[in-house]
Amino acid sequence: MLFTQKLNQNADFQRLYRSGAFCSLGSALIYVRPNKLPYNRLGITAGKKIGNAVKRNRAKRIIREAYRAAEPLLPIGLDLVVVARSILPEQSANILTERFCTAGVRHCCGVSSGEIPCTPNQTYKKPRGKQSAAKQS
Repeated sequence: MLFTQKLNQNADFQRLYRSGAFCSLGSALIYVRPNKLPYNRLGITAGKKIGNAVKRNRAKRIIREAYRAAEPLLPIGLDLVVVARSILPEQSANILTERFCTAGVRHCCGVSSGEIPCTPNQTYKKPRGKQSAAKQS
């Protein structure tokens, strides 16, 4: 990957889930946020709901291939997290690649230019601490 490094810190993933702009690609979700660095950072998640290890690894390979195809079209200076959905391993890689190169690139360009704002996600809530859980009992 030309202008990309791995995104592997949990805090970075959580920041993108909370305040990144997201877009559905059908069999995957993409969260995007500017990072003010001279390169992009990519993170991929495939949870246990996807299936066994073989299916999760296939989903990650499909996502990496779709990103490689779209990378020359993407603006530089973005954090991206792609979350696989359960239908991805059974799907053809061409479908995700096509959607990433059209809708995904359009979404990333919108976030980079400021047309799509990165605001805190209202549906994400922090887990409750011991004090607030004790008050409810």
